[in-house]
Amino acid sequence: MNRDSPRPRTAAVLVPMPAERPHTYAVPDGMQVEPGSIVQVPLGPREVAGVVWDADAGNVDPKKLRPITRAFDCPPLSKDMRRFIDWVADYTLSPPGLAARMALRAPAAFDPEPWIEGLKPTGNAPDRMTDARRRVMELIGDGFAWTRSGLAHAAGVTGAVIDGMRAQGCFEDTLLPPRPVVAPPDPAYGGQDLNPDQKAAADRLAATVKAGGYSVTLIDGVTGSGKTEVYFEAIAAAVEAGRQVLVLLPEIALTHAFLERFQQRFGAKPAEWHSDLAPRMRERVWRQVAEGQVRVVAGARSALFLPFNELGLIVVDEEHDPAFKQEDRVFYNARDMAVVRGHIGAFPVILSSATPSVETRVNAQTGRYARVALPSRYAEAALPELASIDLRRHPPARGGFLSPPLIEAMRRTLEKEEQSLLFLNRRGYAPLTLCRVCGHRFQCPDCLSWLVEHRFRGQLVCHQCGHAEKKPEACPECGTLDHLVACGPGVERIAEEVVAHFPDARTIVLSSDLVGGVRRLRLELEAVAKGEADIVIGTQLVAKGHNFPNMTLVGVVDADLGLANGDPRAAERTFQLLSQVTGRAGRTGKKSRGLLQTYQPDHPVMRAIVSGDAESFYEREIAERERAGLPPFGRLAGIIVSAATRAEAESHARGLRRAAPAANDIHVLGPAEAPLSLVGGRHRFRLLVQGERKSHLQGFVREMLAAGPKLRGSVRVQVDIDPQSFL
Repeated sequence: MNRDSPRPRTAAVLVPMPAERPHTYAVPDGMQVEPGSIVQVPLGPREVAGVVWDADAGNVDPKKLRPITRAFDCPPLSKDMRRFIDWVADYTLSPPGLAARMALRAPAAFDPEPWIEGLKPTGNAPDRMTDARRRVMELIGDGFAWTRSGLAHAAGVTGAVIDGMRAQGCFEDTLLPPRPVVAPPDPAYGGQDLNPDQKAAADRLAATVKAGGYSVTLIDGVTGSGKTEVYFEAIAAAVEAGRQVLVLLPEIALTHAFLERFQQRFGAKPAEWHSDLAPRMRERVWRQVAEGQVRVVAGARSALFLPFNELGLIVVDEEHDPAFKQEDRVFYNARDMAVVRGHIGAFPVILSSATPSVETRVNAQTGRYARVALPSRYAEAALPELASIDLRRHPPARGGFLSPPLIEAMRRTLEKEEQSLLFLNRRGYAPLTLCRVCGHRFQCPDCLSWLVEHRFRGQLVCHQCGHAEKKPEACPECGTLDHLVACGPGVERIAEEVVAHFPDARTIVLSSDLVGGVRRLRLELEAVAKGEADIVIGTQLVAKGHNFPNMTLVGVVDADLGLANGDPRAAERTFQLLSQVTGRAGRTGKKSRGLLQTYQPDHPVMRAIVSGDAESFYEREIAERERAGLPPFGRLAGIIVSAATRAEAESHARGLRRAAPAANDIHVLGPAEAPLSLVGGRHRFRLLVQGERKSHLQGFVREMLAAGPKLRGSVRVQVDIDPQSFL
């Protein structure tokens, strides 16, 4: 911004569009703006919100510029936040405008919340005193103002009583400030008894927070070891120090249980931030975070871009979870970006997991991160006894998917009035439907994937693009009636088999795509925790952080499922997921078991899980990554080229490959058709850029994109630095 020039002022404004750099605008006389100010500017025929940026506005004649039309009455984005947005854009090779857009997702919050109409007692008494009026007078004796409805509710009277007293001069009109979305947390409210390991870990984390400065600490504890209670003490230390706190959670479904545990410890809930939040509440949370009223936020990965001004601690719970990776517009991993934000803001970051990612484990081993270990469960609860069921020796009955040993274990669990959990990471009834007569397979018209039958809804659904159609009675290819057959199991089909074996058991299916959405899912998770179900069949969401007190048996229906693709992280993810899901058993001290149905009982992942020897698994996996030069010992970038036709996509991808600059430490693999080569009607080709750990991967990819063919027609290019998915 040019403050010293005698000419009218100008400002660089970053707008939330795919803009590579800020636009320059004139600042009208009398308008005060500074870097971080949120303003409204004309962009083409529209008016959009933007942020005054730190960039040089340039030596442009303001008379030739369009003026900023409005400066919002809103706290400016902090310098640290602006640096963070620039860093994310630079690292992910995304337009800075799109990175800024993630921080401006609540435009209605840019204006202050309106004050609330209220009533202030005047000290006058009503002409005639009744019991109802007496209760009101007792409440207002302290002289504080009330809302009409709040006073009526507190006194147990109707609004008419309040109106009558107001007419007699007992109240005068006043305005009250907006209500806080949550009460402030009390660090001294509900401290819990911690075992010696927890106490030592909590004291160490609290000391780290009190000391301030940037650091990263991994809480590495087995399932049920009380990691949450430990990092609650770090949160208490940050709140006592007057700092704001952000807790990142991988799943919306986890939020409700976390909120209750937080309230038990701090006497108030944290503010929520996730996609299921009502728009008005999102706006209020955004505004009160910016103003500093909200001190603790629990939210999904997008909460990382809330406009904190006093952020002093970030906790990433279940840090290994792939849900922290965003793969839309700006591709980023919230865990890694949380570490960056802590570094920019010079405050501590805590990562928590029972099965840390390989990258985090290596960082802890090399001393980049501190590590706090919790090797045993809280209250001396034993870990479940784990065993594999060799499906080659104990195959399921014809047409079934549950082996005899697993069915017998479920029967014994029911007899003890305890709960069983069957885990299968596959939604719906069956992954494939075909015709017995002609062999026709139901495929998505817009994707190269089979339609999944959802029998509860009577639909065939594509899990890539969301296409859905009613399941027909006859084959659309040959017209034969009643010869469509479901191939393979989903959770709905396992539920059908369970009901056939145990018709009197209370059975429930938990899956992210059930009718009723997140609200229903939360209610059903609560029902399971209260013991209102005997057998639970669920997908991966049941593996994440839930506490089911009466759960003593976990059966993994298809332990090999995650190993059946070419993902370099397949072994790690399978280990993490199966360790987490078997960890749902026996968390309150009851003797428990975990059974894994597998055709590969000697696979290193199965052996590591059954033996409980996580260390040997990590040693083997880390050694393999190092030999292959894969993260964290090397760097990867995925480039996905998509277009309306296969020829367009392939031609552009080959043009990019030819444009790759020469480099000894970086190699380009491909292009090749992506494993999912057609999604949403778009053909996809993929290039993989692999470099050494210290390679300047972003500079290489930038040069490659700049020298490559220009985007034409329907072609789109997406860059994914540090890819998590290879589909």
